[in-house]
Amino acid sequence: MLRIENHRLVGEGCSFKATPNIGGPLNPRYLVMHYTAGSSMESAVTSLCTQKPSGNASAHLVLGRDGRIVQLAPFNVVTWHAGVSAWNGLTGLNSASIGIEMDNAGVLDKVGDHHVSWFGLTIPDSEVRLAAHRNGGPVRGWHAYTPVQIARATELAELLVSTYHLEDVLGHEDIAPGRKSDPGPAFPLASVRAHAIGREDDALPHRWVTATSLNIRSGPDASAPAVAPALKQGTELLLLEIGSRWSRVEVAGPTDLEGWVNNSFLTDQPPARARSAPPVAKKAAVKKAAAKVAAKKATRSR
Repeated sequence: MLRIENHRLVGEGCSFKATPNIGGPLNPRYLVMHYTAGSSMESAVTSLCTQKPSGNASAHLVLGRDGRIVQLAPFNVVTWHAGVSAWNGLTGLNSASIGIEMDNAGVLDKVGDHHVSWFGLTIPDSEVRLAAHRNGGPVRGWHAYTPVQIARATELAELLVSTYHLEDVLGHEDIAPGRKSDPGPAFPLASVRAHAIGREDDALPHRWVTATSLNIRSGPDASAPAVAPALKQGTELLLLEIGSRWSRVEVAGPTDLEGWVNNSFLTDQPPARARSAPPVAKKAAVKKAAAKVAAKKATRSR
């Protein structure tokens, strides 16, 4: 269990290495998530703790793919992770946010049959997610985050939001659109935000798959690559974005699997076996869905 003592993170798998790249006192309002676009957690820590003639960068935390966390500065001190940025009428988010860098290669290039990082590392297909960025651009490969990394990021977001009464959990892509694309579509930012902020307004619409098998794709088109094995008949979905022919959905349950499906193969009537779901299960589903719609509303208000 993670905790914060005197603005430092304490818990299993946590360590501290001070960066010289810091500013003055910080009274944080936001949490900003990043990917390192680097080769390893260790290289990211070294870079963020080095002073460079071309300009210095830092963050409060670096989160490894194995769940390890290195803190580089106390949470009440400014670090330089946001750069030129703006949000909700505020410019320069360094002075108002806590920054988390996650070890991840970021956007990938297709070279032959493989996906390769900008620094030349071939990423296994099992670690590649094909998707279009929500700020625009084509479907391309992105380095997937590990399950333990996502779970740890969610835990960190919940702890930091509750401790410092933060207003929102953002991506670098939110505060510097067009300039930055991290943490990218491979990171479930909406889900992490929903867990951390804990808003409950109303439930997202539910749909169920009517086809024997239904592809869930990276974009609203039959030519877009599938993001997972085909969904089985009766699979429950939450509608995140409703279109005339295609809708963006999340598979109900603990998977956080998102993608696009064709509306022709959906129904608003649950299978008979699902209609008698226990009250506790229904309550949990509604609570999760409520958090999802709140996150979606927050995104649309930007």
